[in-house]
Amino acid sequence: MRKATIGDAAIEVIAAEGMRGLTHRAVDKFAGLPSGSTSYYARTRAALLELAISRMVELDDVTLDPAPGQLAEYVAGFAHAAITSGRTRMLARYEFALEATRRPELREAYDRGGLIIRRRCAEVLAARGSAEPERHARVLVAWLDGTIFDALAGTGSLRPPGPAELTAGAREVLAGLGVAG
Repeated sequence: MRKATIGDAAIEVIAAEGMRGLTHRAVDKFAGLPSGSTSYYARTRAALLELAISRMVELDDVTLDPAPGQLAEYVAGFAHAAITSGRTRMLARYEFALEATRRPELREAYDRGGLIIRRRCAEVLAARGSAEPERHARVLVAWLDGTIFDALAGTGSLRPPGPAELTAGAREVLAGLGVAG
């Protein structure tokens, strides 16, 4: 339970302050824990980063099971949630993505989470008739990543897309893939 609290607080700190703001003391303060609590569970900065990214992967462990005929709405709902209620975690994910390009020890943990989502996405697309589910999953995830990034950190943040616009975009992508939306 304490590790989850620390992981959640680390994600919040990263989203608010960036990687440079992530310190044991900042996590203790954000989590409302006594000084030194984070250091007890994650002695080094590397251990703290690993704890935070592991927590992010744990939180991403969702079941992808859209109702028949509702795939576009499901994808749009996923994107909308990432832009709104999941904003903090997505901002932290972008920080981790960049950090993982410079720190091989984070790359594996970061990729592990991404591969889980891609694999589940491919399974859903295969069940919906995709002729090439792995390739189509890559395309769909790339659309999601680009759409979410633009809405949070790009020029699209000036007017983030709402559910209707996201659903229309998801339908277009799925139609282009030849997948029933």
